[in-house]
Amino acid sequence: MASGDNDDPIIEEIDVYLSKSLADKLYLFQYPVRPSTMTYDDVNHLAAKIKPKQQRVELEMAIDTMSPNYCRSKGEQIALNVDGTTYDETNTYSAKMMDKQTFSSIQATTNTSRYAAAVFRKGELHVTPLTGILQMRPSFSYLDKADNKTREREAANEGGDSSQDEAEEEAKAITVRFARPESEQARQRRIQSYEFLQKKQAEEPWVHLHYHGFKDGRSEHERQYLFCQSVDASENSELVKSPKEYLAMLMPPLAEEKVVKPVGPSNVLSMAQLRTLPLGEQVKTLMKNVKVMPFANLMGLLASGTDSTAALRCIQQVALLVQGNWVVKSDVLYPKNTCSPHSGVPAEVLCRGRDFVMWRFTLERSVMRKEIASIIKLPPEDVKEFLEHVAAPRVNRGWEFLLPTDVDFIKKHPDVAHRQHMLWLGIQRYFTFTDVMVSEPIRAQRCMVHI
Repeated sequence: MASGDNDDPIIEEIDVYLSKSLADKLYLFQYPVRPSTMTYDDVNHLAAKIKPKQQRVELEMAIDTMSPNYCRSKGEQIALNVDGTTYDETNTYSAKMMDKQTFSSIQATTNTSRYAAAVFRKGELHVTPLTGILQMRPSFSYLDKADNKTREREAANEGGDSSQDEAEEEAKAITVRFARPESEQARQRRIQSYEFLQKKQAEEPWVHLHYHGFKDGRSEHERQYLFCQSVDASENSELVKSPKEYLAMLMPPLAEEKVVKPVGPSNVLSMAQLRTLPLGEQVKTLMKNVKVMPFANLMGLLASGTDSTAALRCIQQVALLVQGNWVVKSDVLYPKNTCSPHSGVPAEVLCRGRDFVMWRFTLERSVMRKEIASIIKLPPEDVKEFLEHVAAPRVNRGWEFLLPTDVDFIKKHPDVAHRQHMLWLGIQRYFTFTDVMVSEPIRAQRCMVHI
């Protein structure tokens, strides 16, 4: 330990103070498109504004139009494109020349808890936490304004060419649609959408600021707040720790570990939790989540030693056999007195439509979504959900059943397969649209249905 101290001697001790005067209003501005040797300190700042909640800043700076590097003809052309030929108080460039530019900010990081500004004076280091780190980049919003001017001129020309004597257009029927109830999932998607975020950002008003240059007296006064106003230890308790407290911060004592269950969605169970349920509930939960599954896979998910006969009895209560595989029943997914989260269609109508989709897969490997939709006449979102439960889209083949026909199960359990076949025949009779939905080729296949 002694040899280590000799190899790394303490050169100097510096007192560190935490200043809080500007803790909630100090920003660091970065200009990534300009070298650090070319600052904007001597550039005339025309305007400044901020949206505090979004930490969004805009600075308007003058352009030196007398510089030999400035292209006067190009500057005049840009001003003409943006403002047009008529003078208006709202013109972007009142001098009829691009004589200023705007810088807009983006956040370099959203978490500034590890960043601070520091000043060193008389052997003391004073640090102030940063509220935000903003990167200032040139804004080209004037190009959008030029595009809008061009569109306005084109629209005016088209409107002038049209005859004023044209007869009024015939009245057209207008379809009135009422917004359906918004589900929680849809609301979350809307809140996270770009359009919603843009709207929320636009709602916050700009706060206009007065800019003071680096050498301005007000700036010098404000810089004094970077120094801690009180050097009393009681005012800087965050940085004053005893050796024992400092060691505890570096190496906190081990706390007793508590067994915490992993946090997951409220409708998801772990396999350990699942196996604590009765067998019937286990089968129902698995089928409700998987939607379609071979019987062999189901047995693999259940606890070892589970009686296959009991499992087979349970699965027939919550699923139907389609091509030798088990598909969850519609009334399990859409219980009574519920409705579609997409369209608000009642559960009874959804079940009838989904049963029709499942029935079609007992007759053929693939179905066409457009044909299904024209028959069951449900919203496209619901039809797509039905198909996604049991099928996958294939190029030029419509939607193909997800799993290959489980011939082994049909051969091993012919009595179950026959009972399911009879059950499907009974379900088919309840379809109110059976006469229009069954084409002749499908009628001919009924004798060779592969359930």
